[in-house]
Amino acid sequence: MQKNWIILAIILLSLFTTGCSEFERLRKSNDLPKKVKAAFEYYDQKRYYRADILFEEVLPLIQGAPEAEKGTFYHAYCKYYLGDYVLSKYQFQKFYETYARSQFAEEAMYMSAVSLYADSPIYTLDQTNTIEAIGSLQNFINTYPNSKYVEESTNLINELRVKLEKKAFEAALLYSRTGNHKAALVAFNNFQRGYPDSDYNEEVAFRKVESAYLLAEQSIQSKQVERYQEAISSYESFLDRYPQSKFLRRAESYYEKSLNTVGEANKNLQTQKAQEQ
Repeated sequence: MQKNWIILAIILLSLFTTGCSEFERLRKSNDLPKKVKAAFEYYDQKRYYRADILFEEVLPLIQGAPEAEKGTFYHAYCKYYLGDYVLSKYQFQKFYETYARSQFAEEAMYMSAVSLYADSPIYTLDQTNTIEAIGSLQNFINTYPNSKYVEESTNLINELRVKLEKKAFEAALLYSRTGNHKAALVAFNNFQRGYPDSDYNEEVAFRKVESAYLLAEQSIQSKQVERYQEAISSYESFLDRYPQSKFLRRAESYYEKSLNTVGEANKNLQTQKAQEQ
């Protein structure tokens, strides 16, 4: 049994070495038609690395030839399948700009946007690519509203927007966690305006109550009443929208403390006025 495995390994190694040698001989060959044919064959066999290398070499030499259009399209797909999304985006874009009347132009525009989607980073990183991907996908939908790719493009846009939502939510939450409650309030307000239908908005509404209360608590005395009143107002808005919220008891605690503080401040003010009279 062990001897058989050794023989099989030798045969496979021999085939691999022979294949590599043949490919290198092909690359060094001056037989352009043969290299073009091989590039398409490697692509059909899903051997994208070899197809990519050959397309790279032959495409500049066959511009204007019948194979150039499809070869350029396949070359962009090679980049995509090899995970080089920056180049696949660029090459798909270049394709539909160069071959605007091609049967592949619609798919190329879609794949250019998909390449941007694939290159979108996790939410904790800079989201420039995500924003660009959303714009490209929306541009595709506007250009080809009846395309078979519209539904998938819409799904990808929604997925990317969820990522931006999470990024914005976590950024606002970070202000709160680090004690910068004034910035947190601004960020939470911006989030509600930017993502009115977000699933995070229940917690955002609660965090506004919390941040308003903690900001008031940290403020100088002359600003405290006004800021506790903001906490009260935030609670009332929160309660109106989420009367059954899981955050309700915690929000009530901030509300009651704010009410007591404002009530005590008003009482002291009235006493002071009475004494002055």
